[in-house]
Amino acid sequence: MCLCKDCKKQLSYDEQGLYRKLVDMETEEFLCIDCLAKYFGCTTEFLQQKIVQFKKTGCFLFADEK
Repeated sequence: MCLCKDCKKQLSYDEQGLYRKLVDMETEEFLCIDCLAKYFGCTTEFLQQKIVQFKKTGCFLFADEK
């Protein structure tokens, strides 16, 4: 179980993948989508759209959860 390093919320597989894709591929610490939006100064809706976009392109970081 992974938790957001700022707010301690439990993270989804997509949140972990998004953080790896946008910030640091090798990390073991993550931000949830809300904290990541604050970090980048954007909306969570924008980041959710990026997840959909990355999934459509077949990015392995966004495979279905097992």
